[in-house]
Amino acid sequence: MRYLTPVLFAIAATVLSTAPVHADLGDQLFKLLADDGAAGDQFGISVAISRDTAIVGERFDDDNGIDSGSAYLYDISDRSNPVQIAKILAADGAAGDNFGVSVAISGDIALVGAWKDDGAGGDSGSAYLFDISDPNNPDEIAKLLPDDGATDDWFGRHVAISGATAIVGAFGDDDNGDRSGSAYVFDIPTGNQITKLLPSDGAPTDFFGWGVAISNTIAVVGARENDDNGHDSGSAYLFDATTGQELFKMLPNDGVAEAQFGMSVAISGDIALIGAWKDDDNGTFSGSAYLFDVSDPTNPIQLFKLLPGDGAPNDEFGVSVAMSGDIALVGAWRDNDNGLESGSAYLFDISDPANPVQITKFLPDDGAPNDGFGLSVAIGGLPGNEVAIVGAFLDDDNGADSGSAYLFDAGAPGKCPWDIDGSGAVDVKDLLFLLGAWGPCPKKGACLADFDNSGDVGVKDLLFLLGAWGPCP
Repeated sequence: MRYLTPVLFAIAATVLSTAPVHADLGDQLFKLLADDGAAGDQFGISVAISRDTAIVGERFDDDNGIDSGSAYLYDISDRSNPVQIAKILAADGAAGDNFGVSVAISGDIALVGAWKDDGAGGDSGSAYLFDISDPNNPDEIAKLLPDDGATDDWFGRHVAISGATAIVGAFGDDDNGDRSGSAYVFDIPTGNQITKLLPSDGAPTDFFGWGVAISNTIAVVGARENDDNGHDSGSAYLFDATTGQELFKMLPNDGVAEAQFGMSVAISGDIALIGAWKDDDNGTFSGSAYLFDVSDPTNPIQLFKLLPGDGAPNDEFGVSVAMSGDIALVGAWRDNDNGLESGSAYLFDISDPANPVQITKFLPDDGAPNDGFGLSVAIGGLPGNEVAIVGAFLDDDNGADSGSAYLFDAGAPGKCPWDIDGSGAVDVKDLLFLLGAWGPCPKKGACLADFDNSGDVGVKDLLFLLGAWGPCP
């Protein structure tokens, strides 16, 4: 290695121009529009991201009939010039299905909800799994339907994926009374239902299943209109996704009526983030979001309440939430910075989740009144090289309410993706890790050293690492 390393440095010196170039934290990188967008489509109603692939839902697209819906895949490896690579449609799509109302993506799998599909009765709902290993030609591999689906269950309004497991909310299900709600867990390889999640104290109009998230074997399910802290105060539940066992019911320490805690949920590792979009700390319906330590899911601990630095009445901060590593993103779709209800989103450093810091506020360069920017948010990427995607489903570029979505640089300050061991510098240990991982990854997106997301660790990844040698920014 002592003879090889100088040679590698010499090679790297001649190709530094190939190393990734980053925008500044908070910069808008690109605005996504559907190639065939039209008035009323609401492109951006849902967004998700996994490494270098983004998916955007468009619930009122008409390719399979009025409001049948669609979703779009983008290659965002060049974040200043992403490319639309496929438009996804359900094989059996029909008018009114709203396919694309929700989306999720993890590695080679995409999940798309169609909450008004009629397979088990009017508006019973469904969700579809796609293999996107060839993103230019996504393959529908399963249609998810609950074993006991029924009319007006609205199965598919919210969806999430972790590894080989999918979770789908059905907030209109009636097992515990009218619109008490439920959620279902599925095995992705087979498409089979694993379990149905129901809260032990479910009640009519709780809307359990409105928000769903999953990380490894722990599922989080919101019940935004639960009444434990007053009418529509809201709650969120932790479940073992493999057994369906309820582990804990989370309530905020300062919960109040109408706050709708559980409107949005996210989980990453040992941290859960729960939105309360109608909380009143900064004025009526200004909104908030809460961080919980769920390392012991049978006894989670509230760590902090997130509030924006410039929160105002009716912003509805917390309508959407997302996390990636030490970064949290919270939408405020009715913020007025670019005009009435133009919308915004806030980025927080949660590396110390008991003392998080707001690090930037995302606003689109061309924001306008009633765009709804921030109703949907997602974040992903390698540590220090994260990208955020924020939907503006009522933007008008392709006609009234045609919709759009924006990419922003969300890289955590002081971090760099080539610092594999997290030491604060790109050095010999990182080089040795990369060389030890040389060759094909178990699957695309599974290797920390696969910086170019090619599916293997090779020369390009080596050159990226050598080009970033030294202390991280």
